[in-house]
Amino acid sequence: MPPLSVNKPYPDVNELSPDARALRIISPAYAGAAGELNAVLLYTYAGLLFGREGHDDFAEAIGGIAVAEMVHLKLLGGAITALGAAPVFTANPPCLFNFYSSKYVVYSRTLINVAEDGIRAEKQAIRGYERMLGMLKNARVSELIARIVEDERLHLAEWEKILKAVKS
Repeated sequence: MPPLSVNKPYPDVNELSPDARALRIISPAYAGAAGELNAVLLYTYAGLLFGREGHDDFAEAIGGIAVAEMVHLKLLGGAITALGAAPVFTANPPCLFNFYSSKYVVYSRTLINVAEDGIRAEKQAIRGYERMLGMLKNARVSELIARIVEDERLHLAEWEKILKAVKS
């Protein structure tokens, strides 16, 4: 299943150099409570639930969003590595505390609630990335974050379309 993303390349994270400030700013988006790792797990759960309920078209779209979030996770992990830390699943790499926990995944049971969860997650991601853009001084990292935001806006629109269809 192809990722659901804007048809535009991502900046090359290999061109980044160590930057502790940028690292601290973007790390929560990697494996924080509302980060990309959490989105991958939430959307994998959602896709399976929609598929079980016989909504294969929605399940496939959600799977495409999950794959795009996996790409974001990989890009952020690469950026974290290039910025000077090991890509451990914590909101604060390289610190070995505050590790990611799957307790952050929302396990709603109805399709409407799952779609609402997806919308909330995308809005939260967009707000978080926009805050990061306001704090970042590293232009290359800002390019990466701005590119990811474009995908997140596309995901939000897809979730809104899914919610509207499920409600009707």
